[in-house]
Amino acid sequence: MGTPTRIAVIGVGNEFRRDDGVGWAVLARLRERAARRPLPPGTVPAVCDGDPGRLIGLWEDADLAVVVDAAHAHPGTPGRVHRLELDAGHLAQPPTTSSHGLGLGEAVELARALGRLPRHLVVYAVEGADSSLGTGLSPAVAAAVEPLTRTVEWEIVRHRPTAGRPA
Repeated sequence: MGTPTRIAVIGVGNEFRRDDGVGWAVLARLRERAARRPLPPGTVPAVCDGDPGRLIGLWEDADLAVVVDAAHAHPGTPGRVHRLELDAGHLAQPPTTSSHGLGLGEAVELARALGRLPRHLVVYAVEGADSSLGTGLSPAVAAAVEPLTRTVEWEIVRHRPTAGRPA
């Protein structure tokens, strides 16, 4: 009998830095939707401030990790979503940077060095407009939350059949 597949869904950011809270907003919406239609067994939603050690702890031993984070792009289009995948152990570098001091790329490299990467990693980076102190997302980023939540659900369901459900 195999162990159940674990899927980590991680919203990264700070809900008190406006658009930097988009990861948390997507996770909150995902939890609301899961109350009506539960996520597959083994799916663990969590939020994180972006600390590499915490990220690694959340995705360690996961078959799939889906990370949602705010990003800065120059020039940027607030609300635009980038999908990145860990491929052969390397995370493709987007034309954006994390809104945190240490980026997701550093967490990936540290996890690789420690042998603690998830089997498959998908990152959704949402370009933000405002990372000043305060709550609430800018209109363009807020408009991206619902479609991105549906995309994250699709990512989970799409992965699930290939993971091999326990009997």
